[in-house]
Amino acid sequence: MHLLLCCMKRVLTALSLLITVTTALAQNAPLITDSVGRQTLNLNGEWKIIIDPYDSGLFTSRNQIQRNGYFRNAKPQSPSELIEYDFDKSESLWVPGDWNSQDPRLFFYEGTVWYKRSFDYQPKPNMRVFLHTGAANYMARVWVNGEFACDHEGGFTPFDCEVGKLLHPGSNFAVIQVNNQRKRSGVPALSTDWWNYGGLTRDVALVEVPTKFVQDYSIQLKRGTTDQIVGWAQVSDAEGRQHITVRIPELKLERSFDTDESGRADIAFSAIGLQLWSPESPKLYEVEIEGAGDQVREQIGFRTVEVRGQDILLNGKPVFLRGVTIHEEAPFRSGRAYSEKDGATLLSWAKELNCNFVRLAHYPHNEHMTRLADQMGMLVWSEIPVYWVVDFTDPTTLATAKQQLSEMITRDRNRASIVLWSVANETPSTPERLAFLRDLIAIARRLDPSRLTTAAMNTVHMERGTIAVDDPLGADLDVLGVNEYIGWYSGKPEDADTTKWTNPYRKPMILSEFGADAKYGLHGAIDQRFTEEYQENLYRHQITMLREIPFLRGMSPWILMDFRSPRRPLAGIQDFYNRKGLVSEIGEKKKAFFVLQEFYRAKAAQR
Repeated sequence: MHLLLCCMKRVLTALSLLITVTTALAQNAPLITDSVGRQTLNLNGEWKIIIDPYDSGLFTSRNQIQRNGYFRNAKPQSPSELIEYDFDKSESLWVPGDWNSQDPRLFFYEGTVWYKRSFDYQPKPNMRVFLHTGAANYMARVWVNGEFACDHEGGFTPFDCEVGKLLHPGSNFAVIQVNNQRKRSGVPALSTDWWNYGGLTRDVALVEVPTKFVQDYSIQLKRGTTDQIVGWAQVSDAEGRQHITVRIPELKLERSFDTDESGRADIAFSAIGLQLWSPESPKLYEVEIEGAGDQVREQIGFRTVEVRGQDILLNGKPVFLRGVTIHEEAPFRSGRAYSEKDGATLLSWAKELNCNFVRLAHYPHNEHMTRLADQMGMLVWSEIPVYWVVDFTDPTTLATAKQQLSEMITRDRNRASIVLWSVANETPSTPERLAFLRDLIAIARRLDPSRLTTAAMNTVHMERGTIAVDDPLGADLDVLGVNEYIGWYSGKPEDADTTKWTNPYRKPMILSEFGADAKYGLHGAIDQRFTEEYQENLYRHQITMLREIPFLRGMSPWILMDFRSPRRPLAGIQDFYNRKGLVSEIGEKKKAFFVLQEFYRAKAAQR
């Protein structure tokens, strides 16, 4: 037995070294801005899958992993050869999509699923090819034609693998291992209040670019102006100075700039006659960025957002954010929202509420959502899942949070709709947490100084009916976000009528959450929990309180639509849904919907 254990230890050590060496050979590519606007080969559709709860596809013998691991899609060389998997005979799942809602066996599943997709491809000269994945929850490893390409941690941000050298003329295949197991060092960590949907949950495509290309750029309106455009562009793999040209054809504008030796060019020019983007008039311009033999076209809106005292200014004028919070949950069907149709439905409901603002909780939503917000004129709070109690003492957790923050900003820094980057939700007030979040705030400001920073806080001090927004994190934020649940998790709805608020930081505040569960169609007295009447009554009392908060500059009640949560098992009422939605999961509007709709109608009329 001792000899057997020693042999097993040597095999596992060798396997670990093999995986480490293989992984080291492939470096993750920097994220490409505006991948959807490039030349692409769409890889959405049916992918063959193998459910692998023990990760057998990796942790076999060294010889087997070298010759015929799952990622190699190996075939038996003789009838006597043992291979215990076959993608060609396996089931399929639709990509993009989560596995939980597509296969009843996987409803609660947390573990590994292997995905495989075959495709034809003809390489082109002087072109580079990246495999772009919009999101894979939570850990992903990618192989192309059996060769390791890259890996990624984080379930809600995109990543690119450079795969041009791994592709063959004609038939090719990609294998992606996705694992959604929660872990203490993850972002989010072990406990959340939303469904842990696993899989390739967003679009997958091959992206083609020239050998050198415009990899990243930022085109913004300079704060305090109405016609001064500023920003920068970055050419990949620059060898010496490059030439960058920016055009706005509708305005008959064309300006050229030289990069430095690293390939970065600073951009600044006047744009007389520019129509500003706003919720009332969401004007977008086609902007062209050309350089190093590459050209990118993107629809961009121009607006400014800043804070002056306790006001939030949009295009230099005070704005009240009439909002609602949204989870990335698909309307009318179960599962993760991922399509343009899903986003249009959710944002249309917000529009019907008379919203000009949505908080996209608690992670970056899919790119369709933020692009639609640009088109539909909806201001956006975008957030990374530093949620509840992540491990604020673990440097790897901080590194993961920084990575996700950077990927969120890189993907969406040119979206006019996004005005707030949020670094956290409901985190405990400790010195370690404060240092952790200060690091993130500093990175957000360095990567994008044109927007405001916020976080949803709940560690406020309440004494004798007065709430003091005194979380020490408030000193570092541009806008204070506060979650409170008077009448649901504490006290009674009518307690809100006499609750006062103070703000030692003298900054604008958004009431980022409040609400109550109600099952659509369940009726009763106003003090009967889970009825529409209870939720409606709570909203009326909240609005009474909100009218009296002098520094309130926005609100995003919890939540637009009922969504799945494993923390909500109450049979016959919740059935694994958080029922705080103003709309049911199949689009039925509850009574509180119309209370908020009327309040927002009156607020909009005050402008």
